[in-house]
Amino acid sequence: MEPITLVRLQDFLQRLGERYSGAGDFYLLGGCALCLLGNPRTTLDVDYTFELDAGSAEQFEAVLAELAAEMRLDVETVPLAEFVPLPPQAHERRRLVGRYGQLDVYIFDLYSISLSKIARGFEDDLEDVMFLLHAGLIEFDELERHFSTILPDTPQADIIPSEFSDYLAEIRRRLGK
Repeated sequence: MEPITLVRLQDFLQRLGERYSGAGDFYLLGGCALCLLGNPRTTLDVDYTFELDAGSAEQFEAVLAELAAEMRLDVETVPLAEFVPLPPQAHERRRLVGRYGQLDVYIFDLYSISLSKIARGFEDDLEDVMFLLHAGLIEFDELERHFSTILPDTPQADIIPSEFSDYLAEIRRRLGK
């Protein structure tokens, strides 16, 4: 598999919209979403989730798998809500990328993406959160508010609250707060 670049990602979305004839919403998560926002860090996969008309998922996934193999892309469905509790109104904070065929492509809520990266706590993940903060795409006070909202529910997502808090404290330290 080859690294995801902005050009490759845009080409992938264009081809996906051309090949899949159904309608629905396609959400980009993780590094590929941040690539669209200008993050210089290389990512190796396209993490996504989707919402389609009833009965369309199997056809969509077949088109997606065929296209991913053809383009030599690592494409993975990620049920984000299983990895980190989503803050209230997460769906309303999605960012439209564009319409490709009948698919509306979005970047999922940047606060939810940031919280999932903080929960993992890898250095690359923390750097991604810092990118979003420095680019003005999220605000630390709002991130902290969402963090506090979901913290009581983190054990159900196998997140250790004390580690989660430590990773947020590291973000705060890097910001000089």
